[in-house]
Amino acid sequence: MDSAQNHSLPSQIHIVTSSTCSEFTHLLQSLRQSTVVGLDAEWKPRRSSQPNASLFPPVTLLQIACRFQAQPSDGGPKSEVFLVDLLKVPLGEVYQPIKEMFESESIVKLGFRFKQDLVYLSHTFSTQGCEPGFGMVAPFLDIANIYNCLKNHNSAKSSSKDTKSLSTICEELLGISLSKELQCSDWSSRPLSEEQIQYAAADAFYLLEIFSLYQQYILTEGKCGSSVSEVDDDHSNMMQSILSYFGDKIVLKESDKVPKNTKKKVKQRQCINVNGKERAEISTEWQGPAPWDPSIGGDGFPKFLCDVMIEGLAKHLRCVGIDAALPSSKKPDPRELLNQAYKEKRVLLTRDIKLLRYQYLAENQVYKVKSLLKNDQLLEVIETFKLSISEDKLMSRCTKCNGSFIQKPLTIEEAVQASKGFQIIPSCLFDKNLEFWKCTSCHQLYWEGTQYRHAVDKFVSICKLKD
Repeated sequence: MDSAQNHSLPSQIHIVTSSTCSEFTHLLQSLRQSTVVGLDAEWKPRRSSQPNASLFPPVTLLQIACRFQAQPSDGGPKSEVFLVDLLKVPLGEVYQPIKEMFESESIVKLGFRFKQDLVYLSHTFSTQGCEPGFGMVAPFLDIANIYNCLKNHNSAKSSSKDTKSLSTICEELLGISLSKELQCSDWSSRPLSEEQIQYAAADAFYLLEIFSLYQQYILTEGKCGSSVSEVDDDHSNMMQSILSYFGDKIVLKESDKVPKNTKKKVKQRQCINVNGKERAEISTEWQGPAPWDPSIGGDGFPKFLCDVMIEGLAKHLRCVGIDAALPSSKKPDPRELLNQAYKEKRVLLTRDIKLLRYQYLAENQVYKVKSLLKNDQLLEVIETFKLSISEDKLMSRCTKCNGSFIQKPLTIEEAVQASKGFQIIPSCLFDKNLEFWKCTSCHQLYWEGTQYRHAVDKFVSICKLKD
């Protein structure tokens, strides 16, 4: 989206690796100048099968996005993003500056469901001799409440059950596609990849952008609640008004700092076969043949079912012309997924190893995708199932619903008629000699514009179709 261009990350992301490096000095200076900071943290995910899985994971990276008033000649507020590498920086040397920032009344802290991050941070520092860790963040604003106000124009606080993901909030408010694929990557591995650095910086920086959007809303629309009734152009007055309505704080109790022992025992990676008489190790390798294989009566056309963990892979598969469905219900249980795969003669693609325990219910119809990123997942599936991908099949399925397109393209007049009350066709397309294609299932209209050409080039490159 065009609006995304106005919310690009700062060109330089500062990585703090020691207390003697220039980036650390720059961080301290930025914190002294800042009125608002965005906070996030990363840690290596722990699996339930790992030893000490019930303990808090050590935080390996702390992201701090600072915003402060620059010199008038520099043109308004300035933003800086810092990634504090907690595996390299001696924790005792950054503990006090971070604690002072958390508790400073002059700095507004922004976060998204930040309490868990604070618990893990406190535990990480206290176990390294920085007692008593962190007990409070104030004043604090949860970005979910800001989003709720911008979308609903009323009371901002909502239950955690109603809270949308940060990626959804960024897409709706900023027009930014914030991929969460790297959330579960290994954040204890060094050096960090460029993708990890960009991901980590974005999570903190876009909190500032959403807050700025809300400040603009206050200036143009006025109040967002009865307590924000008189707001002028003065920055400090505006901030006080926002804090009076949204101001909160995170306070950790002693019970929050104690890991809760899991009540579930770690299960062995075994499953009972169809007769329930033998136990066998779960295999993550594809055995075959696939249900579409002509040798077993299939029609020869590959068909997949992607579970909710890899919806992005489903869209990628559709973009290269492969039939890739999503679950028919929002929160299907394993048997529902397998039943859908069996009825529709599909292979179920998943990242959830637990689903492999049910594969005896639908033999050779479950495959665990090993790759983490969508592009890598796509290549893995193509290679594993020996899929034939050609340039003429790119963008030949509806990415919205997986439907097929009509046989004959529509004229501009037919497309306008078909789109009434359903979809808006940009007026700039009226004087162009374009063909329009309609999905036979959801009736979404497509045309070969700039986005189409970019998508084709992207998948030609990913699938190496020019080689």
